[in-house]
Amino acid sequence: MATALDPLAAGEPAPGYRPGPRFRVHGQDAGARPRGRGTAWSVGQTEGMEPISLDARAGELLERAAVASSGRAAESMHGGHEHALRQTLLALTAGTGLAEHESPGEATLLVLRGHVRLSSGDASWEGRPGDLLTIPDARHALDAVEDSAVLLTVVKHP
Repeated sequence: MATALDPLAAGEPAPGYRPGPRFRVHGQDAGARPRGRGTAWSVGQTEGMEPISLDARAGELLERAAVASSGRAAESMHGGHEHALRQTLLALTAGTGLAEHESPGEATLLVLRGHVRLSSGDASWEGRPGDLLTIPDARHALDAVEDSAVLLTVVKHP
């Protein structure tokens, strides 16, 4: 059903509308990006602003973590050491984690899959899919209660 926001509701695209980018699956051209749940229209989209499927990447990282001796895998999603804002996707197998460490800046943890425990001092917080945990500005640790994937967002202190 077309809505007032649907660029094709009147039969013609809205001004500034550009079709979504083409995408690749396993290196093959899979055609135009599908529309529907979980996708966004590319009105005024800037080149290089490709959406990232965190769910798909989380699955890939969990597979890598399962065969890694550390039981962990990570990938930068946005930013890096030269940026103030950094987002990193972390996958941890059950029973593994990140040992206690200092906080690099303001940070949150979005749980995408599994069950994790964030602890700092005597306090701890449980996180399950959809939970957003604020990481304390103090030494803290992260443990995977079960195979888990989380999105760590950090804004470094100047």
